[in-house]
Amino acid sequence: MPTERITFAGHDGSQLAARLDLPDGPVLATALFAHCFTCSKDIPAARRIAGRLAMMGIAVLRFDFTGLGHSAGEFENTSFTSNVQDLVAAAQYLAGRKKAPALLIGHSLGGAAVLRARAGIPSVKGVVTLGAPADPGHVSHHFEAALPLIEAEGAADVTLGGRPFRIGRQFVEDIAQTQLEPAIAGLNAALLVLHAPLDDTVSIDNAAQIFLAAKHPKSFVTLDDADHLITRQADADYAGEVIAAWAARYVDLSPPAPPPGAPEGVVRVTESDPAGFRQDVQSGPDHHAVADEPVSYGGTNTGMSPYGFVSAGLGACTSMTIRMYARRKGWPLDGVSVDICHDKVHAQDAEAATRGKVDEFRRRIRLHGPLDADQRAKLLEIADKCPVHRTLEGSSHVVTELITD
Repeated sequence: MPTERITFAGHDGSQLAARLDLPDGPVLATALFAHCFTCSKDIPAARRIAGRLAMMGIAVLRFDFTGLGHSAGEFENTSFTSNVQDLVAAAQYLAGRKKAPALLIGHSLGGAAVLRARAGIPSVKGVVTLGAPADPGHVSHHFEAALPLIEAEGAADVTLGGRPFRIGRQFVEDIAQTQLEPAIAGLNAALLVLHAPLDDTVSIDNAAQIFLAAKHPKSFVTLDDADHLITRQADADYAGEVIAAWAARYVDLSPPAPPPGAPEGVVRVTESDPAGFRQDVQSGPDHHAVADEPVSYGGTNTGMSPYGFVSAGLGACTSMTIRMYARRKGWPLDGVSVDICHDKVHAQDAEAATRGKVDEFRRRIRLHGPLDADQRAKLLEIADKCPVHRTLEGSSHVVTELITD
C-alpha cells in the first residue's frame, strides 16, 4: 500500500504533518481521519483502519493536529474549534488535489470534531465516529486536577498517557461551551456510530446520545469488547471493513470501466499480519477477500487457506459451466452445488517423470431439478470442460520475477 508523506497549512498557518494512504489501484473515494485527544496520526487504530480502507479503494488522509505529533504549532494555543478548523484545512488541501473527502472518520474527540467539521466540508456524504463523546467537555476528566491551576494561571502542564502536555484556558473554555447536538441534527450526511459497550474511557451512553440526535440515514455498530483506543488488530480490521461496506451505500465506489477486451486484471495479495499468515486478496478494484491458515498452523483462521481458494475456484467454475450449458439448452436445472475435497495421492501409476505425490481434487456435484438421466449425464460430462478443471489437469508454468520498489 503506497503512502505519501505530506504537509499542509493548518488553521493558523502552521505546517501539519500528514500521511495519505493510497490504494494500489484507482482511488474510488477519499476519507479524512481525525485522531483521538493528544494522540497522533500514527496510532495503531488510525494506521490499521486506513490500511483496510485503502485495500478497498478508499484513500485516507490522516494528520497530526496543530502542536501534536510531527505537526508544527503550539498545542497550548489550540482548542476544539481549532481542531475543527484544521480538519476543514485538510479537506481544502485534498480538494486542491481533486480528492475532496467523501468520508469523515473521527476517533474519540476526533469523532466529535468531524461531527462539527461536516458543515464546513460540502463534499462529505458520510460521517463515522469511533468511541466519540457526545459532549467534547468529556475530555476534561483527563486533567480534572489541573483545572483550578489552568483557570488561575491561564495554562498548566499535565501528564496524559505518560507524556507532558500544556493545556491552555481557551481549550478548557471551548470544550465546555461546545454543544454538538445542533451539529449532529443538521449533519446532512449519513452517520455511522461505532462504539464498544465496555469502553471505560467514553461510555456507550455517548454513542446513544449521538445516534438519537442524528436524523436518518444513521447506523450503529458495536465494537464488542474492543478497548477505547482500538489497539487490537482484529478490532481495527473489523472497523475498517464495516466502514467500507457501509460507505458503499452512500459513496460511489464504482471502479472505472476497463477498456474493451481488457483481461480480468491482477490479483494482488498483500500480507496484513506479519506475526501470522493473514493476507489481503484484492482482485481488481471490486473484490476483496482474506486468506489465512488455521490456528493449528500458526494462523488466525480469519479466511480460507490458499488450497481452499484453489478448491473454491474449481467448484465455482464447475457450477458456472454447468449453469451456462443448461441455460443455453433450456433444461430445467433448478440449482447446482459442488463439493470439493483436495488431497495428495501417490503417483505410482502416473506417467510422470517423478513418482512422488500428485494433487487429487474429488468433486461431488448435485444437480437439482426435474432433469432426465441423459441430461444429467451430459451435464456431468460438461463439468469436465470447465476452464479451471482444464488448467489444473494441464501443465501450468509459473513465471516469477522480483519487483524492486
